[in-house]
Amino acid sequence: MDATAQEHRLIELLDRVAARALDSARRGDSESALRELYDLTSARLYGVALRVVGNREWAEDVLQEAYLNIWRIAGNYRAALSPPLAWMGVIVRSRALDFLRRRASERADAGVELEGIVTDTVAADSPDPLDASQASQQAWALHECLRKLEARQRELVSLAYLRDLSHGELAERLRLPLGTVKTWIRRGIEQLRGCMSQYA
Repeated sequence: MDATAQEHRLIELLDRVAARALDSARRGDSESALRELYDLTSARLYGVALRVVGNREWAEDVLQEAYLNIWRIAGNYRAALSPPLAWMGVIVRSRALDFLRRRASERADAGVELEGIVTDTVAADSPDPLDASQASQQAWALHECLRKLEARQRELVSLAYLRDLSHGELAERLRLPLGTVKTWIRRGIEQLRGCMSQYA
């Protein structure tokens, strides 16, 4: 499946997941759509989570929490604002950062009663509108900033971070010198940082 076809498929799956909130009779279809969405995207999104938390077990916990969040807020996804994988990537990154904050807080407040810890760490059943809004805004900003990169640079950055490919793998796949790949990715990230700071 080429990139465009896959993007359309992910959009369709997110729409099917979102339909659950509108029609409880479609819950079974939504669940199968979420399973397929997971199968198509979990490897890449696991890579995003792992880069943020730095621990495989933690990354698995973050990924599970992120897909639960996607299940709840799929109806907030807007294809016109960002590609589906970028939108989901922002959610995973947000969940990963929350996970790290919770762990730091738990270490600092080791004396807090168990009931307080459970209350703080268990996600609410209802969607968090702020999460959804921030995810959409950040994904839109990322999409806009990626569009400003040169095509080859955009391709390298996307492959490196969304497909979790190493510099060496990219050089081999694209038949480019390793030094060129490293330079283009470094410059691309610098440009993205500068661009994203304008949206902060």
